[in-house]
Amino acid sequence: MRFHLSPCAELAVLAVKSYLPPGASWGTLAVTDGGRLSCDPLYGQEAYWVSYSRVSRVMKNSSFGRSRCGALALCAMFVVDPRVAAAQCCGQAYRLHCETVYEERQVTCMRTECETVMEERQIVRRTPVWETEQRERRYAVLKPVTETSIREERYVVQRPVYETQYRDCSYNRVRNVYETSEREERYTVQRQVMETAEREERYVVQRQVMETVEQEVCRTVMQPVTCYRPQVVDQGCFVEQVAVTPGATSWPRLRWMPPTETVDPATGTAQFVRPGLSWVRTTTPPQQLVQRVWRPNLVTVQVPFTQQVAQQVVERVPVQVCRVVNEEQVRRVPVQVCRTVCEEQVRRVPVTTCRQVVERVENMVPVKVCKMVAEEQVRQVPVTTCRMVREERVEPVQVRVCRMVESTETVQVPRVVEKQVPVTYTYRVPRTVVMRVPVEAPCDCG
Repeated sequence: MRFHLSPCAELAVLAVKSYLPPGASWGTLAVTDGGRLSCDPLYGQEAYWVSYSRVSRVMKNSSFGRSRCGALALCAMFVVDPRVAAAQCCGQAYRLHCETVYEERQVTCMRTECETVMEERQIVRRTPVWETEQRERRYAVLKPVTETSIREERYVVQRPVYETQYRDCSYNRVRNVYETSEREERYTVQRQVMETAEREERYVVQRQVMETVEQEVCRTVMQPVTCYRPQVVDQGCFVEQVAVTPGATSWPRLRWMPPTETVDPATGTAQFVRPGLSWVRTTTPPQQLVQRVWRPNLVTVQVPFTQQVAQQVVERVPVQVCRVVNEEQVRRVPVQVCRTVCEEQVRRVPVTTCRQVVERVENMVPVKVCKMVAEEQVRQVPVTTCRMVREERVEPVQVRVCRMVESTETVQVPRVVEKQVPVTYTYRVPRTVVMRVPVEAPCDCG
């Protein structure tokens, strides 16, 4: 069974919704998360979603909406009254359609406007006037006065006086005196005494034993092998080529040269060369000649060649091997033994003794000594004295004097004046209107 809510039922459901938390249910009413209400009394059919924006505003403003008892009474009337359900089930079905209507309203407010007004004011202006005056400037001058006087100057002169003196340069001379004498010297001599004795000597004799053994012999055999090596071959041809012969330079000749500006390669500064005669070499224009020239074309070609390659060959050859066997033998050998015997001998040895004798050599050397003697001398020296004399002078000077002249003027001064002007505005207020729209649906009551 499917039915829709009436406006009174909507008010009651919204009143109950205001006292229930979101997602809770009370009886056959359910409040969804989107802020809309659904009614499904007993049959589990889908109910119609209604907008409660206008109804909630009415419930908030009316005293009926603030009463919990009134909301519960409306809800009970909606749920229990069977006539409403029967009328909606068997009669015409309606659905609620919400539309937004804009109502125009006018409001009057004050707007501030600015207006510029010119006012006259009296101002005093000071104008500078320049005048020239003749004045006297007094200043002091220091004038130099030169005076010459003679003064006596005493000074000391060092005069050299030479004297001859004798200086004692005596020295000692050492002379060697050689004396010869003999002394007795004892020494020990080692004398050899030869004796003959026999001793037993053991020695090893190596005896040769011949044996035949097969041995591997490596032999190198040269075999011819054909290989290829790269070789560069010139496959060029003759081509016509233009050769340029530079012109000949003549001997320097004297010519008139115009002014030029050159740059010094060492310093990089610009230099200006004046016009004049200069020695100039002239060069004839170059000549072009057509020559036949060989143009090389190097091509790499593989050239075959035969070379001998060494190859190792192993052969087994019988070889006579001589093996040496060691044998020990004993023999008696006479041995000469040398024994050393010590003997003491005496000999007389001549000894030469060197003795130094000191002799005194007297030597008096004349020395010429220069001695400086101080002498006082007097001389007349001219002295020039500069004296500054103060002198006062008067100089006429022209001075420009600025004098301020006052003048009164009338000027126009702008002033901004604010005033309030009434302005009427028209604005639109949105309002939601709920309308009942008939719905054609089949009746399933009976």
